[in-house]
Amino acid sequence: MYQRRTKTGGKTREDNEVPVEHIQEFKNHPFRVRNDEQMSELVKSVSENGILVPVLVRPHPNGHGYEMISGHRRMNAAMVNGQEKIQAIVRELTDDQATIIMVDSNIQRENILPTERGFAYKLKLEAMKHQGKRSDITSTQVGQKLKNKYSIEQLAEDVGNTRTQIQRFIRLTELIEPLRDMVDDLRSDGKKIAFNPAVELSYLSKENQQLVVKNIEGLDLTPSHAQTIRMKELSRENRLDENVIYSIMTEEKANQKEKLSFKMEDINEYFPKNYTPREKSEVILKLLKGWAKRRNKEQER
Repeated sequence: MYQRRTKTGGKTREDNEVPVEHIQEFKNHPFRVRNDEQMSELVKSVSENGILVPVLVRPHPNGHGYEMISGHRRMNAAMVNGQEKIQAIVRELTDDQATIIMVDSNIQRENILPTERGFAYKLKLEAMKHQGKRSDITSTQVGQKLKNKYSIEQLAEDVGNTRTQIQRFIRLTELIEPLRDMVDDLRSDGKKIAFNPAVELSYLSKENQQLVVKNIEGLDLTPSHAQTIRMKELSRENRLDENVIYSIMTEEKANQKEKLSFKMEDINEYFPKNYTPREKSEVILKLLKGWAKRRNKEQER
């Protein structure tokens, strides 16, 4: 049995202890709980001192248990320590209010991944557009209208970023998962893409993004910012396809060793139409190896 305390208007109830099994993840929560060094330190702190700041939850919209708003990392640390209950503040919140509070309570954390920030900005911006209001966990005035400002301008002010940069972070949410992992530097093979090229790639269709990933993995290289800008421009003109992507990505870049490249139209006539750029490259290398062996034998005679 846990104690509850009801505040003004019955909007907030403070529960001394809530069973962690009754708390569910926040829908579309953009921030990952990672088992890194900071989590290890938090687990140790919780073990020694307990949960110093209660988590914030709301009654789950489906009517069963609670939905976590703020405190995912604290609850994870408590669970690692074997705690079955956790101190929590229960607050009645609409979807939009809950989203804004969830983002605000996490966005200033250290080590937020680029795509996490993008999804967080997107969620909060949509919530602000829905209600035309600001929401602050420390304020009872959950409804101050935005005056003479677009939602994105208010968001920029809230998070201390520019409108343009917020839009660029939100663009990352349009990337397919393999590219998101590369911009977040989460790939086990070490393949990664810088922020600016990733933003440009977000304008490509999902199909063309898949082709970019295929070439990154097959050619073991990533496109430069200039190359991704060209891809975006060609995509807008509906002129981007597998051969063009391959051609662009195999061009010599200033930070790469010298490479030999061909224009696809110069060699296409020698291959079946269904051959991919990677398959054509493999055939060429195989033929060159055979030529080199024959040449060596001739020299030995």
